[in-house]
Amino acid sequence: MALFSILSLLFLSLLRPSTSIGVNYGTLADNLPPATQVASFLKQHTFIDAIKIFNADHAIIGAFANTNIAVTVTVPNGEIPALSKIRRARAWVAANIVPFFPATKITCIAVGNEIIYSGDKNLIVNLLPAMKNIHHALKRAGITTIKVSTPNTLGFLAASDPPSTGRFKDAYERVILSPMLAFLRETKSPFMINPYPYFAFYDKTLNYAIFKPNPGKFDAATGIKYTSMFDAMLDAVYTAMKRIGYGDVEIVVAETGWPSIGDPNQMGVSVENAASYNGNLIRHVTSGKGTPLMPGRKFETYVFSLFNENLKPGSTAERNFGLFKPDLTPVYDVGIMRGQSGGPAPTPTTPSGSAHKWCVAKQGISAQSLQSNIDYVCSSGIDCKPIQAGGPCFLPNTIQAHASYVMNAYYQSKGRNNFNCDFSNTGVITTSNPSSGSCKYSF
Repeated sequence: MALFSILSLLFLSLLRPSTSIGVNYGTLADNLPPATQVASFLKQHTFIDAIKIFNADHAIIGAFANTNIAVTVTVPNGEIPALSKIRRARAWVAANIVPFFPATKITCIAVGNEIIYSGDKNLIVNLLPAMKNIHHALKRAGITTIKVSTPNTLGFLAASDPPSTGRFKDAYERVILSPMLAFLRETKSPFMINPYPYFAFYDKTLNYAIFKPNPGKFDAATGIKYTSMFDAMLDAVYTAMKRIGYGDVEIVVAETGWPSIGDPNQMGVSVENAASYNGNLIRHVTSGKGTPLMPGRKFETYVFSLFNENLKPGSTAERNFGLFKPDLTPVYDVGIMRGQSGGPAPTPTTPSGSAHKWCVAKQGISAQSLQSNIDYVCSSGIDCKPIQAGGPCFLPNTIQAHASYVMNAYYQSKGRNNFNCDFSNTGVITTSNPSSGSCKYSF
């Protein structure tokens, strides 16, 4: 019998410990390890610093006591109507939070999941009252550090592309979202969203969705060219929040991810694409760069999911969002294991005794593809001055040489994973130093 409800794992960058990213962990499986084993594994062998469970399972909450791993506990959707009564909310907190806090580092309570877009009027009208009652019950119990929020799909947006058009649907804005955002601002709690580029891409936007080189999408109103669908989604939500006066409320990405296995011919599903999305997502969020409309802003981000779930209904992809197999071995490398290259804070040098590696452009690639790589890298924050006229890597003045230099700079800065050198199959890793004359390739 599975011991877990859906969890979320939170990864902290070693370079910027206040910037964090997480992953969801599901229980629709009959082969998952016990909570005590998972807690010990996460603490000892990963950079994961927090979990988010989608119910109030006492076995899970207790297993993380004295681990210093932060825990977000979730109120199941079906319990929301009862919690609109203050006595029931006090009883819920007394039963599910007080016995474990502060030994278990509970930091947030998520009231339901994707309620607003569920269409269930009984849940929707009781959502904010339940959130308020849980908050007051916590205060009555003498607990002031636990935040209260609820995760939302982006289905509440009436417009989102380009991001400058972002606005909430009228049916949700005045009655539900504006009062909710007011509560979140008052209690200094985050607005939780579930953006999924996986569910929004089509064939021509796959690279845009998985953080690979792409032509980008231009927002004429802001003059910004977006090369990341994830950033565009966040900026659309921010624009909608700002439009009604709540642009200052913190945003938490409660759920996002990419499957590694799908049904035959299912577009975009592969280990490579999952590693590209989740690996680059982790590095992007932990970089502290923010988004074009929210530069420097930090986003706690939960990636779905920790484990593959063999009993989950739906397509094959639904059962293969996990970063780990049930035996706790990685499905692929996104740099979250201790002692593993490509982690949230990669070191700038190669370990002693290991071969240096560089990323260069393959021979025979079209000039258009190489120029696309250059444009992507140079718009991602990588310093491209060395290939400009007068720079140490301007000569030889060929697109092959310029592309190789910037592709390597990107590869080195993003963690030196194989997928950081893929560039839509136009890059190749080499152990031969491509440096020449004054042009020094980093490693």
